[in-house]
Amino acid sequence: MQHRSLGKSGLKLSALSFGSWVTFKNQVDDAAAVELMKLAYDAGVNFFDNAEAYAAGDSERIMGRALKRLGWGRDTFTVSSKVFWGGKLPTQRGLSRKHVRDACDAALARLQVEYLDLYFCHRPDLETPIEETVRAMHELVMAGKVLYWGTSEWSADQIAQAHGIARAMGLTPPTMEQPQYNLFVREKVEREFAQLYATIGLGTTIWSPLASGILSGKYAKGVPADSRMALPEYQWLRDELESAEGQARVRKAVELGRLASDLGATTAQLAIAWCLANPNVSTVILGATSAAQLRENLGALEVVAKLNTAVLERIETIVANKPAPPPRY
Repeated sequence: MQHRSLGKSGLKLSALSFGSWVTFKNQVDDAAAVELMKLAYDAGVNFFDNAEAYAAGDSERIMGRALKRLGWGRDTFTVSSKVFWGGKLPTQRGLSRKHVRDACDAALARLQVEYLDLYFCHRPDLETPIEETVRAMHELVMAGKVLYWGTSEWSADQIAQAHGIARAMGLTPPTMEQPQYNLFVREKVEREFAQLYATIGLGTTIWSPLASGILSGKYAKGVPADSRMALPEYQWLRDELESAEGQARVRKAVELGRLASDLGATTAQLAIAWCLANPNVSTVILGATSAAQLRENLGALEVVAKLNTAVLERIETIVANKPAPPPRY
């Protein structure tokens, strides 16, 4: 396993990490969670990603029970939560000082840990001043409940504003952003955030490297009964898959599969390796429902070295979506 700095911080995260979105509770029970987390940990994974919104908190409860059962030393792994969608009541949503604090305490209880290594603002809250959220996160850091805080799916301007407020007021600035990044979704990571890597040392913990499974190649012949897109609560993902753009992505995934085969890799391994090849990616979050699937995805580490200039050019020809170079300031 390779380990990378989380932006300019001193924290080293495994290049591949393990997340629970969609899978925990819906497809992964307590026993499977223990098996998958142990497999990942034994392979060198040290970051386990979660959120208050995943399975309405049950994802964190399952992970917490698994951590308790596995008994790893707290100094050997990192765990995260995210705050935004905690419930239906006004005080259970958003990034107000109250919800940020309440959600942190609830996540600590569900995960059965004394502190969160990483705590993300799951989305920007346009109804709460950024200053209020920055101060709330700083207070959690000062209280020892959070070590590093960051954002997820914020714009570069919003992140820069939060950082500027923190610096001006002597508060703890955000360290990392969790954006979607894969061969089909590239603009934010490759273009919009370009200046933030250099100026504030932004770290990235990217999600959906397989574009909700499309880049695994498993949707080439329709929707498998055991896939996430077959779950009623994820009908919106299926709708995206069955759209014209979704079907175009499926065809591109088939082409990428042929290229992967030439390299002695699977489509999923090629897609994950491509994400890892970006030096601004701190860690790639993997999701899995079986040990075989997780082992396959972990094998992407061995494919990175095969991504020479010629291979990367072939990939660009297939996806045909390279963002324009970032503007110079």
